[in-house]
Amino acid sequence: MSRRCELTGKAVQTGNLVSHSNRKTRTRFLPNLCNVTLMSEALQRPVRLRIAAAALRSVEHRGGIDAFLVKARDEELSIGARALKREIAKKQAASA
Repeated sequence: MSRRCELTGKAVQTGNLVSHSNRKTRTRFLPNLCNVTLMSEALQRPVRLRIAAAALRSVEHRGGIDAFLVKARDEELSIGARALKREIAKKQAASA
């Protein structure tokens, strides 16, 4: 599994740890990934995703996984999240 958020695309970053004496040591900064189960209102079923904690806050702020995916750009989403977005759009179009 890659260390990448399925919704926002947040991934591992690299940089330097700088000591008090200004020595630089290379390091990796890992995203805070969480395995979550979100309930999709359009699909009427739970959806399991591996997302960053900040993305979870964004999902709740936008009003759920359905609203988040409708507004999200496809370039940021993982393949599974893109398929989920298409499935939600199809259900919403059929119900409207």
